[in-house]
Amino acid sequence: MDKKTVVVALGGNAILQRGQKGTLEEQQANVRGTCEQLARMVLSGRWKLVITHGNGPQIGSILLQQEAAKQTVPPMPMDACGAQTQGLIGYMIQQSLHEILSENGRGDIPLATVVTQVIVDKDDPAFSDPSKPVGPFYTAEEAQEMHDQLGWDVVEDAGRGWRRIVPSPDPVRIAEKDFISILVKNRAIVVASGGGGIPVTEEDGRLVGVEAVIDKDLAGEQLAEDVGAHVLLILTDVPQVKLNYGKADEQDLDSMTAEQAKHYMEEGQFARGSMEPKVRAAVRFVEAGGERAVISSLAQASDALEGRAGTQIVAS
Repeated sequence: MDKKTVVVALGGNAILQRGQKGTLEEQQANVRGTCEQLARMVLSGRWKLVITHGNGPQIGSILLQQEAAKQTVPPMPMDACGAQTQGLIGYMIQQSLHEILSENGRGDIPLATVVTQVIVDKDDPAFSDPSKPVGPFYTAEEAQEMHDQLGWDVVEDAGRGWRRIVPSPDPVRIAEKDFISILVKNRAIVVASGGGGIPVTEEDGRLVGVEAVIDKDLAGEQLAEDVGAHVLLILTDVPQVKLNYGKADEQDLDSMTAEQAKHYMEEGQFARGSMEPKVRAAVRFVEAGGERAVISSLAQASDALEGRAGTQIVAS
């Protein structure tokens, strides 16, 4: 039986748990638990894996470190910081997954992390309407200085201080998609498009990094399309998509069609910045020809992939 390809999109809890400091040891322990779930998929003999992940806490830490040391070393732009997080998180996943597979007699399976650029449209409306808060908090005076000296867009964030905001453009395609596909065809497990990928625009035949943040779920969907995946598995911190979330009449969804999902989104059922982009990514994937998308929790990842848990989304 031919193996099918699944793109597994890991949520933030796969790498760093709420309330943790973010030490390397904490993150490695979390990644080890995550990789035990991923290894089950590999060891079943039914799936070829492409893994993508978020990077919010990690890039936040890098930006804080840069702020603290800006008088000593030159700060790097956000696209370069994103590349750093891809290497760090990919390293932890490769190390843990190789260890677990070796313990189960499959240390021969190659693993690779691809520093991934995601092409965006330089005319995307998001560039004229920045909306994604990033980095440390500033006082009003510091934020004004950043705006005046560096041209940053800044906004007050929930009464906690001022933060920089950057554009969040839509992904167009994965620059390294052909190389990733070659690795997958040659039985490698690939970690790619971490943190939504490094956003780049095409300029006279060149790829140019831009200071922006691509939604990680939409980038994961683009990755799944570009490598011809059969399934897109989006893992988060809840076991299923819910209607009327947090209300007395809350309802779990075992399955839904793309049309039903779009109807629920129009009703405002899913919170922006959390469940809504996940559902939107699932709809895009199945409407582009994917067999199914699944949204579930990390703890139920294997069962969700096999159709026994989570919310299963199909075209019709």
